[in-house]
Amino acid sequence: MEIYTIGIDVGKTVFHLVGLNQRGEVVVRKQLSRSQLLRFTANRKVHLMGMEACGGSHFLGRALQEQGHEVRLIPAQYVKPYVKTNKSDYIDAEAIAEAVGRPTMRFVPIKSDEQLDMQSLHRVRERWVMRRTAVVNQIRGLLLERGITVRKGRRYLDAALPAILEDADAKLSGTLRLLVAQLNLELDQLAARLEEADALIKQAAQASEACRRLDAIPGIGPLAATAVIAAIGNGAAFRKGREFAAWMGVVPREHSTGGKQKLLGISKRGNRYLRTLFVHGARAVLQFREKQSSGLRAWLAQLTSRSHHNVAVVALANKLARMAWAVLATGVAYRPPLLAAASA
Repeated sequence: MEIYTIGIDVGKTVFHLVGLNQRGEVVVRKQLSRSQLLRFTANRKVHLMGMEACGGSHFLGRALQEQGHEVRLIPAQYVKPYVKTNKSDYIDAEAIAEAVGRPTMRFVPIKSDEQLDMQSLHRVRERWVMRRTAVVNQIRGLLLERGITVRKGRRYLDAALPAILEDADAKLSGTLRLLVAQLNLELDQLAARLEEADALIKQAAQASEACRRLDAIPGIGPLAATAVIAAIGNGAAFRKGREFAAWMGVVPREHSTGGKQKLLGISKRGNRYLRTLFVHGARAVLQFREKQSSGLRAWLAQLTSRSHHNVAVVALANKLARMAWAVLATGVAYRPPLLAAASA
């Protein structure tokens, strides 16, 4: 039985495998556990293996690579066109096996353990930030029900909350005072966890030479630098910075037909967390544009003169993304853009 390509539909405990021969005919269908799958593939020589990029696929991909196989991860939206009929696990595995052999297919690089560790740290930190925001909003809502308004912003709540809890004239019930005090304690615990996470991120950024090169780019700090490394590694999955910016979703979405080009708002594809960091970094750069290099300052002045502020922010985020890819892909240090007269 000659197996040319294998498609694997990844699950938590059960994996569905479909093997195709060189003519594209199905020659094997199997439902296996993880250990059975690794035993099955260890004794076979296969031209190519494919899986959807999802939870657990990076671990399984590295395990199959250690067996000597060529493994490729495919974004799920690129597999969908190859599904012929109703959905089932075997049909999905067969579609993966067909898609992985296409010459124009795009693939996701398999992440290393260091990338997955950093990605996990960012995801946990993001959840803590969202939880802190939820607690702040809940405290403001509970106090508003008792006629006490607090200005938006966590720092205003931190400053006002001790006085509110100690004020006997506030006419807060004992139950509400206890609840607000417990929520305040939760805020302190979340703040301590976020400080620990930030310290780990800064430590990792200082230890990585690539992160230090990214940190030199305006608007990119340790948080964004480590997030970029965790997401794309050295950027080898993209041929140029424009592709990275398009993957991140900071380029116009196109809906053209009949020879007429129609560009809409940004596509918002790819990594939402990474796009958020770049947009916020661009806002900071635009706010302090007078402190930037002469070339970037002139470019921003020309951009803001003809575009809305938010449009200029996204355009700058696009530019920063391309700079970040160039620094990673070429391995050179960031060089601030300068005007011709200034450089002379």
